[in-house]
Amino acid sequence: YFESTYFCYNMIPYVSTFLISILLIVYGSFRSLNMDCENQEKDKDGNPVPNGAFNNGNTNNSESHIFAFSLVHVLCCLAGIQTIDSTQALFLPIGASVSLLVMFFFFDSVQVVFTICTAVLATIAFAFLLLPMCQYLTRPCSPQNKISFGCCGRFTLAELLAFSLSVMLVLIWVLTGHWLLMDALAMGLCVAMIAFVRLPSLKVSCLLLSGLLIYDVFWVFFSAYIFNSNVMVKVATQPADNPLDVLSRKLHLGPGMGRDVPRLSLPGKLVFPSSTGSHFSMLGIGDIVMPGLLLCFVLRYDNYKKQANGEAGGPGTPGRMGRVSYFHCTLIGYFVGLLTATVASRIHRAAQPALLYLVPFTLLPLLTMAYLKGDLRRMWSEPFHTKASSSRFLEV
Repeated sequence: YFESTYFCYNMIPYVSTFLISILLIVYGSFRSLNMDCENQEKDKDGNPVPNGAFNNGNTNNSESHIFAFSLVHVLCCLAGIQTIDSTQALFLPIGASVSLLVMFFFFDSVQVVFTICTAVLATIAFAFLLLPMCQYLTRPCSPQNKISFGCCGRFTLAELLAFSLSVMLVLIWVLTGHWLLMDALAMGLCVAMIAFVRLPSLKVSCLLLSGLLIYDVFWVFFSAYIFNSNVMVKVATQPADNPLDVLSRKLHLGPGMGRDVPRLSLPGKLVFPSSTGSHFSMLGIGDIVMPGLLLCFVLRYDNYKKQANGEAGGPGTPGRMGRVSYFHCTLIGYFVGLLTATVASRIHRAAQPALLYLVPFTLLPLLTMAYLKGDLRRMWSEPFHTKASSSRFLEV
């Protein structure tokens, strides 16, 4: 009895990681699809939609998302939904490797700046996560009129409430360093990136995920042979000095002013400790966002195909295979891949590159299913019949 109870307690962090990561991917994907549908409806009503319409998924200026787009303007360096092209997909692992090395060698020098930038981006992303809830809460008691803040723009009460709550959460996290608040901020980052970054085709998806698989495997398994340390694990687990503590030292304040604040574990991962604190489950947000982008792509394709079949009046793919969506197939593959990665980490008692398991278990079933349904050629290149002339791409 006691052994089974101990086993159940040990499994709680892993089950929490499974549930939260899947919920984040599903919510972010449907949030993205909802933004596309609003953009499509706005286009049908005759309102101008700059930089492309629904099919290419480049921008969305619907009233309920103006605030969110202004936030992700900071998060993604450009306003609007961002689409990754083939060149950027190839060079993204290289850029990620350079960033990892900078954090590995110069973390002590840049940790304060990096912590502040992370806190700002986490505030923006978590405000985007809270926005639908705040819109629901404020709808009965206030009109959706916008309040002007001069050069800062015009915002509704729901948008101001979401941003205020997000700022409050970040401030409490800085003061306490609690892992639960860090996880909340990481969830906001995951949802924002899944909702606002797009993969335009299956070809780009394969290039990006294959490159990141090699990146993940190299830095987890082989970096120790070159740098005498596991670069990925060290960067992911290294806490940063609290900005309040650094400010207190710089200004030569008393020992009671900012000196008792904890060091901060940055929200680049989801962490769920066990009840005893002896071990914890950790999953990087890249292991959620990158497969999440693939799931967002297949959800958009499922919706596009459903609309196309509805307009044509055709029955679609007959038989059982026609009733299985690409989204459900890929989501099941993600779950199996995450389960396999967890089992591997428990067996080897060492950090595992999660993308080593997630990429094959998501891409291979998707490619097989697309081939059997006859959609592989269409999904491989320009599945939504986009016009590349109006695309705006995410700079790496």
